[in-house]
Amino acid sequence: MAVTTRLTWLHEKILQNHFGGKRLSLLYKGSVHGFCSGDLLDRCCNQGPTLTVIYGEHHIIGAYAEESYQERKSASIILFALQETKISEWKLGLCTPERLFCYDNIHYNSTTDFQIELRNRKVIMGSKTTEDLGLVQNCTISIQDCEVFRCEDLLDERKIKGVTELRKSLLSALRTYEPYGSLVPQTRILLLGPVGAGKSSFFNSVRSVFQGHVTHQALVGTNKTGISEKYRTYSIRDGKDGKYLPFILCDSLGLGEKEGGLCRDDIFYILNGNIRDRYQFNPMESIKLGHRDYIDSPSLKDRIHCVAFVFDTNSVEHFSSQMIVKIKRLRRELINAGVVHVALLTHVDSMDLITKGDLIEIDRCVPLRSKLEEVQRKLGFALSDISVVSNYSSEWELDPVKDVLILSALRRMLWAADDFLEDLPLERGNQRKEIIKCAQGRKL
Repeated sequence: MAVTTRLTWLHEKILQNHFGGKRLSLLYKGSVHGFCSGDLLDRCCNQGPTLTVIYGEHHIIGAYAEESYQERKSASIILFALQETKISEWKLGLCTPERLFCYDNIHYNSTTDFQIELRNRKVIMGSKTTEDLGLVQNCTISIQDCEVFRCEDLLDERKIKGVTELRKSLLSALRTYEPYGSLVPQTRILLLGPVGAGKSSFFNSVRSVFQGHVTHQALVGTNKTGISEKYRTYSIRDGKDGKYLPFILCDSLGLGEKEGGLCRDDIFYILNGNIRDRYQFNPMESIKLGHRDYIDSPSLKDRIHCVAFVFDTNSVEHFSSQMIVKIKRLRRELINAGVVHVALLTHVDSMDLITKGDLIEIDRCVPLRSKLEEVQRKLGFALSDISVVSNYSSEWELDPVKDVLILSALRRMLWAADDFLEDLPLERGNQRKEIIKCAQGRKL
């Protein structure tokens, strides 16, 4: 039976981040392996830096050893106390593991002393140590349980190698991708979402990955105002051979709360392929028939084959009731028109306590999973249709972890577009009529 930690996800993340972004691997647990200093040292010596966690009735306290415990050799020790979400620390200095864990049953009566007596299930510390850790003036703490973790880099060499290989595989698959049935030369993906959600930044990020360096072709605004006022269709050249990639990302004016923002009619004209690249949006009215940027008879290659709703991860919980109603109504109309769509959450790296290691193992990241479930609950997207990314914004160099998220999200969009194209030959006439019919409604 696997031995599991008593730490909550939140407490584990606080400790990981506080001690330099470490991955914690459980080596010893008193309630399983026995409250004996000898057993602890047998399991935890020569394991590299370790974190000892003591669970008291009201506090979590412990010791971080910056070097590996070795018999009769001193290691630099940092004591800590974790109270709810606040952590405090005090440097104990050099100490042997035998002294720290009272292996020789020798007691040191210094005002700065700290000893873990596993056999007696208690921690004894001097008054100064208690004060510096911000604890109540009680020099003895009863041990409910004790755990020792090996501290490793979140991105060790093995994980970095795995991420690099996955990035290479995704790049190869996307470079050789062909739209379903070769019905169109390039798949068109419309990026749609609230103002400032990160639509233009996602295009820049995709282009950066394929160019091999960070680029900013599309201008990016703030998360409150946005900047896209024209309809743009972006083809991307591959930095490897200079050829255009088999997809086009289409950027548009953001969805507004009440007045302003992208007109509902314009959305469906875009879907049907009626609007040319660089059309200047008018938030007050949609494009008119006969406008120089209006395409009278668009072909299948001009149409949108997948819609990607883009949302700022940190803004979803603050969506107004009007925005939620608008998005859900638009989704219903897309479903009725037979247009496939997915969701993309941006800025995941700005969530509290999220580390780069979490972005590799998204399924195991509690707050990210909660955010996906919130999008599912509020907006109705299936969990399998939601991707997360960390766009490039202020970085100078590419990051393989970010690249994998960006490429994985793009691949999911292309899979959805293929579903649309596969169904299209059977219902082409009905879908075209449905999209044109939807385009006659009022503005969003």
